[in-house]
Amino acid sequence: MRALTQEIKAIPTLTRFGRVARIEGLSVEVTGAQGAVSLGGQCLISIQNNKTISCGFPVAVLYDRPMSESVLKPGSRVVAAMSGGVDSSVTAALLKKQGYDVVGITLQLYPEDKTPARKGACCAGADIYDAKRVAQRLGIPHYVLDYESRFRKAVIEDFADSYARGETPIPCVRCNQNVKFAELLDTARELGAEAMATGHYVRRVEGDERAQLHAAADPVRDQSYFLFATTQDQLDYLRFPLGDMDKREVRAIAAELALVNAAKPDSQDICFVPSGHYSSIVDRVRPDAARPGDIVDASGTVLGRHDGITHFTVGQRKGLGLSGNEEPLFVLKLDAVNARVVVGPRSALGSSTMLLKDVNWLVAHDAPFEARVKVRSMRPPVAATVTPLADGAARVDLMAAEDAIAPGQACVFYGAEDSRVLGGGWIKAEAAPVAN
Repeated sequence: MRALTQEIKAIPTLTRFGRVARIEGLSVEVTGAQGAVSLGGQCLISIQNNKTISCGFPVAVLYDRPMSESVLKPGSRVVAAMSGGVDSSVTAALLKKQGYDVVGITLQLYPEDKTPARKGACCAGADIYDAKRVAQRLGIPHYVLDYESRFRKAVIEDFADSYARGETPIPCVRCNQNVKFAELLDTARELGAEAMATGHYVRRVEGDERAQLHAAADPVRDQSYFLFATTQDQLDYLRFPLGDMDKREVRAIAAELALVNAAKPDSQDICFVPSGHYSSIVDRVRPDAARPGDIVDASGTVLGRHDGITHFTVGQRKGLGLSGNEEPLFVLKLDAVNARVVVGPRSALGSSTMLLKDVNWLVAHDAPFEARVKVRSMRPPVAATVTPLADGAARVDLMAAEDAIAPGQACVFYGAEDSRVLGGGWIKAEAAPVAN
């Protein structure tokens, strides 16, 4: 049995992903480099005559993979943050199957009569009900916590204030930073949990000293951009069981376990904007932000009027109300001080330098270094030089210009040669002089 165990350990696919195997009817338990892996049941990999052979069918029992790269003792309490979607539900299911004492928690973020009803929205009243039904199916306790006031102040009001300053905010980052990974982590600790797990598609890798944050194995689903503000202490406590998986695997597990949301659509856009029109939220929360002003070109020539800068974002082309120009015009800059929307041709959208504020460092640097950076969540990382500055700031010099770099968005740093998240910060707007 010992020799057989050693042979299993030598297979990277098994020890890295913890997938189920069948070995001529034997049930074997081994410890891989990244956690305890239980082997048994329907197989993804069959070992015959010291050779690894694919079983040849697409759906298999995948829930014996280790919860994370850092081993927790069987029976350890783990809080699963359950939004009601399929990803967080499968996360809870994986934890339960691996023998942990799982407690599901769902956050109520708005009053029940004002929850989004739009298809593809998340965190709505129906989602709370779905999370509760999944918890019942899995046989785990489930609690709903009223975080409405916290969410409004830390996310919705911040969102409106950011637009009023002429920025393009990312509320999902603020929610993770100030609600889920702050207050909810405190609640998890109060419940005696040794870790909290979420359904984010990122990887947590155990380093020589502390945990590292890496992009997900599936680049299409990778959510590391939205988690750049995660602190080191938070990362040490968090777990992300889905980081090595793709969506098809997740839905296959949900279907196999007969979870009610196995085929539920993914959440889209901003959860608290039921109409899909963010300006309506800004107008309601900060009505004084809708100040009419001029649409001007880079030289200051007035080309038209607008009803408020909150209706625009850098890079926008449609909705400017301008016609008869030699070439299409785009929003280049939003001047909140003077209520001006600055427009210009596409060629003027590019920029190769930006300043960041409130930088969160997951790998400390005190000198310029080479990295790959993302300035928008859906763009691929590009080569850059990052220079740390005083007071939590940094300067980023891109090797090639990027279009529509918008204040309020994040710039996230990745390793020059690997998927590790090194840190990131918020893109600053240039100070605008007051117009005469």
